[in-house]
Amino acid sequence: MKVAELYEMLKQTQEPKGYYFNQDQNLVQALLAALLENKARYGYMSCPCRLASGDRNWDQDILCPCIYREADVKEYGSCYCALYVSRAWNEGTISRKYVPERRPMEKTLGPGV
Repeated sequence: MKVAELYEMLKQTQEPKGYYFNQDQNLVQALLAALLENKARYGYMSCPCRLASGDRNWDQDILCPCIYREADVKEYGSCYCALYVSRAWNEGTISRKYVPERRPMEKTLGPGV
């Protein structure tokens, strides 16, 4: 799959749910390329802004879109890596704030650590 194909597929499935791509297309293209790289590396598209372990079960919470996206976009208007944003965030009608990491520390260290 190519970045352009992934873009169209995700746009069609996520916009009806209220999740939009960041208007910064350079960022979006880089993040989508990283998702495809993670798919090639691990066999699944893990969040490009978090370190995947290579264990799909362990990384279930960071399969893109990660389980933290909904709460992040609701509270901050953007997910952690800013791939997905709200319409208001893109329009600049809400302030853009730093999105803190919601993933528990033990999950960031990897399985068995």
